[in-house]
Amino acid sequence: MLIGYVSDENYRALYDVAVEFQADGQFFSTRSTASGAVILDLPVGAYEVILQHRDHCSKRVQLEVEPGQVHQFRLLSTKLYGFAWPRCVSAGESSEFRVHSTSEYSLELWRYGKEKEYVRRIGTFDDHAPLANLQITPDGDYTQNGVDWNNVGYRTVTQKQTVAAPEKTGLYMFHLSNKSGDVFTYPWVVSPQTPQSNVAILASDLTWNAYNNFGGRSNYLNPEGLPPTPVVNSRQELRRYLKPSFGAYYVEDYPPLSLERPQPYLHIDLNEQLRDPIYSRMGCGMLHSEWRLLGWMEEQGLDYDYYSETQFHFGQLPLDEYKVLILSSHPEYWSKQMYDRLKSWVFESGGRLIYLGGNGLNCEVEFLDDHRVVYHNTDCTQWCGVAMDPPIPESESTFESRYHARQESEANLLGVVFSFAGIMTGAPYQVIDDQHWCFAGTSLKQDDLFGTESQHMRIPGGASGHETDKISASSPPEVHLVAQGTNPDQGGADMVHFKTSSGGEVFSVGSICWITSMLVDENVSRISRNVIDQFTKSD
Repeated sequence: MLIGYVSDENYRALYDVAVEFQADGQFFSTRSTASGAVILDLPVGAYEVILQHRDHCSKRVQLEVEPGQVHQFRLLSTKLYGFAWPRCVSAGESSEFRVHSTSEYSLELWRYGKEKEYVRRIGTFDDHAPLANLQITPDGDYTQNGVDWNNVGYRTVTQKQTVAAPEKTGLYMFHLSNKSGDVFTYPWVVSPQTPQSNVAILASDLTWNAYNNFGGRSNYLNPEGLPPTPVVNSRQELRRYLKPSFGAYYVEDYPPLSLERPQPYLHIDLNEQLRDPIYSRMGCGMLHSEWRLLGWMEEQGLDYDYYSETQFHFGQLPLDEYKVLILSSHPEYWSKQMYDRLKSWVFESGGRLIYLGGNGLNCEVEFLDDHRVVYHNTDCTQWCGVAMDPPIPESESTFESRYHARQESEANLLGVVFSFAGIMTGAPYQVIDDQHWCFAGTSLKQDDLFGTESQHMRIPGGASGHETDKISASSPPEVHLVAQGTNPDQGGADMVHFKTSSGGEVFSVGSICWITSMLVDENVSRISRNVIDQFTKSD
């Protein structure tokens, strides 16, 4: 009789897990098979199930065994994990730190700007019982509803684990280490109680979540839901690797992805410094890159207030009190509420938008509550017009993006939209209009190249790259091409500028790699500074 399957936090099958069923003084035991299957002839009824494995954390489960019901048992590995909840707060507000550790651990708070600045030690944490710092995840697909940490055994007065946000806005990182020798860092976005600058910068936390596969799902791995059996070999089983055209998005409706999960891809090594190259796959387009923007701002002596996209969605960013909003490396996933609010601010209220990334605002998301987010990829065969995924060739596409399929092309706001031409290449930009004010003080002339230096080591080659955006039929008629990436197959990013009738302005670089050149390429740095100075000066 198949009772269920056992898997870890990556939904990988666990074999040789000792499984014991207890009911009415009777004991039944078995071990999971190579596929993680738990097979045992049991009478139907209620059982307490105990699961033990040498490399994973044991737990007890209450289970009703019924014919035909297949249960998904989930065990956590002994890796060190942590996250703050909420992950994004205003100064003075508190978050709970949620940590999974097999031994006594220590926690420190640091601020990441032009330097890694030690803020304070939070403390050392352990309890009287052995392994009492372990967390327990729910069984089943907890990517949809969150891991529910600090719920079992953490609710007494003495065990509550909270920390108040500092007064200074910025990117904070918790440094977590334990006696087993493990280290893990995780972010905390702290916004000001009231605006302190005329420039706001958004952390792309909705993109962070889209790439987070903790629990076995992300918007790229099993986006349609966990498969019925745990994975034994990813290359042989996952649709992502079996479909020649990638094939990630092939259904109309997708289950939510919870923000309430650890995010291992956002870990920044303790010895990594601001000007170090970025080698990690995820770091090149997410937190490691975004930190470089904040560090550059502080080295330039430019003030900013820091918010997350989630805070923007829930109305916690008073946009009308800012003159400039800066979007970072890869703000791919946005809600309709965010998009509409930003477009109104730019086109009706005279707001000034600086888009320093690539493949931005490309897919609509929907919040079900404060932590469950639905990524509306839709069925690609409907929005691209062909039975392929992604939409290649793009000449066959019905829409310019996933956001376009549901609302409108983001080129209406950004002036540019992502296309697959030039994807996963890196190259310098070439000057198209050397008379534009953004080149002041650079000595760049028509057709000169700039953006040759980069910290982006996943896709090296220059400031135009990784994923790039171009002018499209949906771009405002006023859009002005300033420079263009020299990537192959006409795949270079279009750097554009335009004004709105309300006095608003938009400057877009259209490249994920731009920010990773700002600290190491003088021309990229000067252009960026010129844009910010122009957009923040008094009218």
